[in-house]
Amino acid sequence: MQFDLFPKTTKYKLISLSSGSNGNCYYLGTSEYGILIDVGIGFRTIKKYLREYGIAIETIVGVLITHDHADHIKTVGSFANKMNIPVYTTETVHAGIDRCHYVESCVISSKRIISKEIPFTIKDFQITAFEVPHDTIENVGYQIVFDNNTVVLLTDVGRITDTIVKYASTANHLIMEANYDEEMLRFGRYPEYLKKRITSGMGHISNRLSGDFIASIYTPQLEEIWLCHLSNDNNRPEIAYRTVESCLEKEGIYVGNHVKLQTLSRGKPSGLKEF
Repeated sequence: MQFDLFPKTTKYKLISLSSGSNGNCYYLGTSEYGILIDVGIGFRTIKKYLREYGIAIETIVGVLITHDHADHIKTVGSFANKMNIPVYTTETVHAGIDRCHYVESCVISSKRIISKEIPFTIKDFQITAFEVPHDTIENVGYQIVFDNNTVVLLTDVGRITDTIVKYASTANHLIMEANYDEEMLRFGRYPEYLKKRITSGMGHISNRLSGDFIASIYTPQLEEIWLCHLSNDNNRPEIAYRTVESCLEKEGIYVGNHVKLQTLSRGKPSGLKEF
C-alpha cells in the first residue's frame, strides 16, 4: 500500500455569500487573503458568513464591483472605508457608485480605476473585467485566473455578446445568470413595462437562454456551473436547474458526468468550491 506523504491541501475557496436582487456578494481566497465580488449585503452579514467558513474578514484585500445597482453595492463605501480596502472597478462604475442614493456611504480614499479587457493583479489573482450589457451606466463581468484555474462571473446579463463568449469560453468554473423562467415572467404579476425591461436585451437573461449559451461554449475544461441571480418572483431553483440541464442534454452534455451544476441561494451562503 502506498501513502501520499505530501497530501494536497486546499489552497483556494470560492463561496457565494448571497445571490439575487436582495443582495449579491461572492468570495474567492485562501487562508491568508481573499477578495469579494460585489458587496450588496451588510458588513456584519458578510463578516458572519465568512466566519462560518473559518475566514476572517481582516484577510480581505480587495473588492471588485460589477455595476452600480443597489443590490451589488449597498455597503461598498462603509466596507471599504471601515476596513481600508481598495475597491476596483471602471471609472464609469465608480462615478455611478458616487451618485447612487442607496449606498450607505461613498468610497472615500480607496478607489482603484481599472479598464475593461486590461488585466490587473491582486495577490495571485490575474483579473480581467469585460463588458456585459445591462441597463446601468456600465456593467462588467470578471475573469479571474489563478493556480491553473479560471473563474468567470457573469451577472445581470442583458444578452450574449461576442465579448461574453470570448471570456466565458475560458472558464473551468462559471458563475452564470439564469434570472427568469420565460413562462413565469410572461404570465406573472409584473407590469408590462417591467417585463419588457427584463427581456429588452439590456435587462436579464432567462434560464433557457442561459442554458443554450452554456451548451454552445461547453468544452471538457468546464468543470462546474453555478446559476446565479435567480428571480424570486419569476423563477424557482428547481426550474432553473431542470431547464439548463435540459439545454445541456440536447447537446449530449450530461450533468454529473460531464459537468457539475448548482443553483445559488438568495440571501444566504451556498455553493462552496475548494481548489
